[in-house]
Amino acid sequence: MTVTVQLVRHGKTKGNLEKRFAGGKTDDSLCSQGKEELLSFVSDSIYLSTKEVFSSPMKRCLETAGILFPECSADMNIIEEFKELDFGIFENRNHEELNGNDDYQKWLDSKGKGDIPGGERMNDFAKRVMVGFEKMISSAKANEMTAVVHGGTIMAILFSLNGGSFYDYLCKNGRGYVFEYSTEDKRILNLRKL
Repeated sequence: MTVTVQLVRHGKTKGNLEKRFAGGKTDDSLCSQGKEELLSFVSDSIYLSTKEVFSSPMKRCLETAGILFPECSADMNIIEEFKELDFGIFENRNHEELNGNDDYQKWLDSKGKGDIPGGERMNDFAKRVMVGFEKMISSAKANEMTAVVHGGTIMAILFSLNGGSFYDYLCKNGRGYVFEYSTEDKRILNLRKL
C-alpha cells in the first residue's frame, strides 16, 4: 500500500528569530511574524489538503497545525516521539552564547553528530522519531496525512528513509516535504519540497 505523507515544520518562534537551539525542552509559542507567514502560505495554497493531522506535542507545532488545518484541530493526533532533539546544555541558547564552549566546539566539529552533554544522541533521536513515524502510519485512518513537526524531526525521518546526509533535508519554518510512502517496502517515492 502507498500513502501520501506531508511533513510541515512549525512556524517561526521568537527563539527561531534569535537562532536558538529550541529543542524538546523549549516549549515556545509562535511569534506574530511566524503566524503571519503561515497565513500567507495558506493563501498561496502551498499545502496539500489533508484529512488527518498528526503533531508533536509542543505548542509551536500545535499552534501551526491549528492555523494550517483548523478543520482538523479538534481531532489532532499527538505523537510524543515527534518532539525535537533534546539539546542538553545547548538548549535555548544560540551560537553567540555558546561560542568558546569546548563541548559546543566539539559538537560543531562533528557536524552535529557528536554527543551533546546532557542531551540526546543523534542516533537515539532518529530511532525515537521513527517509532513515532511508524505509529502515525499504522494508526492513520486515511491514505493522506500531515505531520506538523520540528525541523530536526523532518530531517530524522527523511534521513532514515531516504539516506543522504541528515542536513540534506533542512527546511525553513512553515515549509517541508511531501512524498508517497510504500508501507510494504518502507521507502519513499516522489519526494518533493513544499
